[in-house]
Amino acid sequence: MFDTVLIFGAAFLAGIVNTIAGGGTFLTFPALVFVGLPPIVANATSSVAVLPGYLSGTLGYAPEVRSFDRPTLTRLCAVTLAGSTLGALALLVSSNELFAAVVPFLLLIATIVFYWGVPIRAYVARLSSSVTPYGSVSLFVVAVYGGYFNGGLGIILLALFAMWGMISVHQMNGLKTALSFVVSAISVVVFAIAGIVAWPQALIMMVGALLGGYLGAPIARALPEPVVRTGIAAIGFTMSAVFLYRAFG
Repeated sequence: MFDTVLIFGAAFLAGIVNTIAGGGTFLTFPALVFVGLPPIVANATSSVAVLPGYLSGTLGYAPEVRSFDRPTLTRLCAVTLAGSTLGALALLVSSNELFAAVVPFLLLIATIVFYWGVPIRAYVARLSSSVTPYGSVSLFVVAVYGGYFNGGLGIILLALFAMWGMISVHQMNGLKTALSFVVSAISVVVFAIAGIVAWPQALIMMVGALLGGYLGAPIARALPEPVVRTGIAAIGFTMSAVFLYRAFG
């Protein structure tokens, strides 16, 4: 019962924080590891848990997604599909020991990009002249990361879009949500076929995340975003230190 309450609560809070700042993976992944799931299974299960939120978000941003011409959108989705498939397959061939050793650094990178996302996006936007707009190579690399470890993917995608020279925040969020759904969907398929998803926990977290995203919206509006962002970053840095100690301590 304690484990159920813990992972449901983590998913519910993740639904709330994703509403205003993103970073829900910093709550769901550690919670699953805490209740005893191996790191690879926890990562796969966390990826499954966030899928409904990406789907509803993509539908909500349908006008922004449709604003892209179809050939460009099709190519971006195809590149994302290829990269995330490779990342998911890479996770399958990783041992729990190897993944546990890599996780602290992935969490740390994701937390840094999450917390300092605005200045990072501003900085990389100044480098846009050296990056091909809507480039396949840069997106492929990010998609591989997303297929292997979903944490902080949305913030990293926004930084990439800034490098591409995109200006409209709504367009960026729409494309981010759509491509995140592609990454999560193919990861779910690969992980499900491989049998590394803990479905009871995944279903509990799906319900919690959906409720958090819906019922938590008024709470999210009432909380100052900087406070939430700082709190999530603190969790991210703490979890990075904890997993670093677990792996090498």
